[in-house]
Amino acid sequence: MATVGPRTALTIGNFDGVHIGHRALLSRARAIAGAGGRVAALVFFPHPLSALDPSRAPALLTTLEERTALLRGAGADEVVHLPPTPETLEQSPEAFVRAVCGRYAPAAIVEGADFRFGKGRSGDMALLAELGRELGFEAVAVPEQAFTLHDLSAAPASSTLVRWLLDHGRVRDASAALGRPYAMVGTVVRGDQRGRLLNMRTANLDSPVLAPGDGVYAGVAQLPDGSRWPAAVSVGTNPTFNGRTRRAEAHVIGWTGPPDPADEYGWPIRVEFHAWLRGQIRFDGVEPLVRQMQDDLRRALEVLSLPPAPAAVHA
Repeated sequence: MATVGPRTALTIGNFDGVHIGHRALLSRARAIAGAGGRVAALVFFPHPLSALDPSRAPALLTTLEERTALLRGAGADEVVHLPPTPETLEQSPEAFVRAVCGRYAPAAIVEGADFRFGKGRSGDMALLAELGRELGFEAVAVPEQAFTLHDLSAAPASSTLVRWLLDHGRVRDASAALGRPYAMVGTVVRGDQRGRLLNMRTANLDSPVLAPGDGVYAGVAQLPDGSRWPAAVSVGTNPTFNGRTRRAEAHVIGWTGPPDPADEYGWPIRVEFHAWLRGQIRFDGVEPLVRQMQDDLRRALEVLSLPPAPAAVHA
């Protein structure tokens, strides 16, 4: 990796989710870099815990590809992938910063006030400022970025909090922390094909990122051609059919499906979660399930402020 510019502002972290706090770091870095300067984001991926203690590694909110695109959209000129190799994780805080400075010669390193770095996360902003005075860069601490939850309380944005909110189905609050709707990006795969029997086909999503808590959600599906369609998204095990596998599946409202049946699986899809509709329910038979699913479609369209769906819907 080459030095990215004569005046470079760096920010270092995991940046999972690229929430409003991460974007504040990039905004400050951009202001420091100034006209003609560059902003570089150094991204640890996967999370260092995946190497140190895989059982404690947090679920992903964004893939590396999506994270890179979001960071660039938030102002990064360059996004550098830092794999958590044993050599890197064993570096002392001082050695880590010296290596970064030797490669990038930054004018500033911009971080949150709780930034930790180096072996055992033993380095902090006070040490970063001390190293900055020695190595010729400014250590800039950016305050936490608070957001308003649905109950009108305030909380600081963090990837950990976003995961907790998603686990509890609170997708609107998670979206407030992210500054955009939470989305799962993945590939459409073959499911149980019960939707065909119910005349309510769904796209089963295979994705490496965290699925929200079990329930039914109003959402938006983005298809490979870039078109966006309203969707009712179910996350769970299909208790009516004694399912055991947890999955996310989206009924794309109004979409007639791919023109070629051979293209039914294997294509990419992006599913945004806009609002919680209800929890998972075990129904006593198919008929009450279908009635509830039709109501889910109606409510999803209401939440998304869209007109009613056509009478015959295939997806």
